[in-house]
Order: sequence, then C-alpha cells, then structure tokens
Amino acid sequence: MAALAARQHGNVTVGQLHAAGLTKEAILHRVRAGRLFREHTGVYSVGRPAKTALERASAAVLACGKGAALSHRSALCLWGFAERWHAPPYDVIATTDRRPKGINVHVCRGLTRTDLRTHHGIRVTSPARTILDNAAALPQDRLRRIVNDKLRTREVSPAALADVLARFPLHRGTKLLRAIVDDSADGLTDSEFEDEFRPFCPRHGLPVPEFGLYIAGHRTDAVFKDAKLIVECDGWTFHKTRERFERDRDRDADTLAAGYATVRITKRRIRGAPEREAARLRKIVRQRTGGG
Repeated sequence: MAALAARQHGNVTVGQLHAAGLTKEAILHRVRAGRLFREHTGVYSVGRPAKTALERASAAVLACGKGAALSHRSALCLWGFAERWHAPPYDVIATTDRRPKGINVHVCRGLTRTDLRTHHGIRVTSPARTILDNAAALPQDRLRRIVNDKLRTREVSPAALADVLARFPLHRGTKLLRAIVDDSADGLTDSEFEDEFRPFCPRHGLPVPEFGLYIAGHRTDAVFKDAKLIVECDGWTFHKTRERFERDRDRDADTLAAGYATVRITKRRIRGAPEREAARLRKIVRQRTGGG
C-alpha cells in the first residue's frame, strides 16, 4: 500500500485498497488508527494528510475516476505556466459527470489521447489543451506571454495549438487563442513591452514588424524588413547596467554594418507621447524605403 501511494503522491483509492486485499472494515480500522486519512470520497492519503499542492492535486484527479485529468488553472500551475499554485478547490476535467465535493469538475466528452499527459506523476491536460482551457479566463496580455514563451521554449508546438483550435471550434477560448496564434506568425515576442508594441504599430499607421529575427547574429525585438530598421523595446531595469549598455552599442554597430539602423524606444515614450513616437517612426520608415 505504501509503495502504491508513493507513486501517487501519497494517495490511494478505495478500489486500489480493495485490490490489495483490504476489506471495508480493514480500511475503517486504519482510518481510526490514523494510518489512512480521507481526502475525497473514495480517496485516502497514507500515513498523514495531504499537505503539498502536488499531493492535493493527485488526490483530486484520483477522486474523479478513470480518464480524469488535472485541468484549467490547476493544469496551468502543474506545467509551471503560472508563478504559484492557486488555493483549492483544484480543477479536474472528466469524461463522465462525476462531481466529488471540493473539486471543480469540468465535463468534456471530446478529449482524445493527444489532450492528456502525465507530468510529475499526475494525469493532466496537454500544454496546448491547458492553454485553450485558460484562454478566456486569463488577461489577454498574460495569455499572449504564455503562448509566446512556450512556443519559444518549445514546450508547446504550433501544430499542437492548431490541432486543439481545429478540434474545439466552439470552445469559449478558441477565438481569443486563435488571434494570438495568428499574431505569432510575425515572430515570437520576448517581453510584455514587445507585446504592447505589436498593436501600437497598426494603430498608428505603421506596418506590423517581424519579431525575434536574427540580424548579424543578434536577436532583435522588432524589424521593419523593407526599411531595414530595427526597433528595440528597451526597459530601464534590463538595460541600466554598464555591461548591457556596452553590449547594446556593440550589437547596434554590428547590425548597422549589415545595413540595418536601430531605433530604441521606451514605454514612457510610447505611452506618454504615442503620436510623437509614431510620427517619428513613420518618417524613418518612409525615408528608408525611398518614400521621402
């Protein structure tokens, strides 16, 4: 029993206890003796009550039966897409309408094997399905960062996102996620500032730049390729060190030697004087594309 529980973050089901030879009376005896602790209907922790997020998440999945998986906000936490675990109750997706008390159960009968994984020993929705399930609940800037970051680190693939969008066209997160996935075709952003600059451009009469291109061996924030113009989205915290100051100027010289000029913008400028900043960028783009 202890070996089985160790594989399930300290939890066992009543069915597993019966399969190990324990009768109902034997289970109740162990509960009274403080050797089993009830976590949910039909699920016990062994030796002590569940304490950690992983232990509680595992118990929630086991309580929802065969085929259930951690999902929504809880899956976001398990995959490390959120900074910290949220407080219980945890979210579990299931193919049958089984709703144990103390668990947020989401019933979905369209799941396939591609929608499910095992991570840290817990059955969970795939990264792509997890992002889709959270798309409507997350702030759009946070959703965009997750998509771009996970595509860049290859924790989720464009093909996987395209697959869940195609298979769940009526999901309430599909429209929101598709818009962000379509934007990523222009390149993956690397910061919230770059995310802010993307809509800034069409809103102020600028073409949409490409993001994350490598010029002269350097990764760039945004590039107007026709104008051979690089726009770097500079934040004070990241760029204020002497080492970064020197590195930025070295890379600007390298990209200029490759024919690309660099303009460095700040949040203060595009937020405080957006029209002025946009007018200057439009003028530079026109000049560098022969528009005068």
